[in-house]
Amino acid sequence: MSLEIYLNFNGNCREAATFYAEVFGSEVTHLATFGDMPPNPEYPLPDEAKSLIMHARVNIMGKIVMFSDVFPGMPFTVGNHIHLTIVSQDEQQTRSLFEKLSEGGKVTMELQSTFWSKSYGQLTDRFGIEWQVSLDSETFEA
Repeated sequence: MSLEIYLNFNGNCREAATFYAEVFGSEVTHLATFGDMPPNPEYPLPDEAKSLIMHARVNIMGKIVMFSDVFPGMPFTVGNHIHLTIVSQDEQQTRSLFEKLSEGGKVTMELQSTFWSKSYGQLTDRFGIEWQVSLDSETFEA
């Protein structure tokens, strides 16, 4: 299990990830746009979202920091754009931590299967900290 940092940006994620990679003598190790996602006919992707970054990773001083642009129409508030992300290889642990963290808080996305994880969800805990909880993608078989 690991605890990771997830930073959200308002349309300038590519620039930010590149900047931080340069500052720390690293590189952007993964970069995917919303346009790279498998299409979903129930939720057509607006043109303005296709080039925005859905997920990027940069190794900063030995730690993975993840980056994403917010999806068009989603709220972006400076100060609330940092998430702590739990990545676990144990599905039971994933569910347990999600349930415990959500007590007294607000679930923004129930644990569910996504194309990158068998079990992924988002919540804001009772102290206002935003969390993402994910079953390690290496354990996911589509």
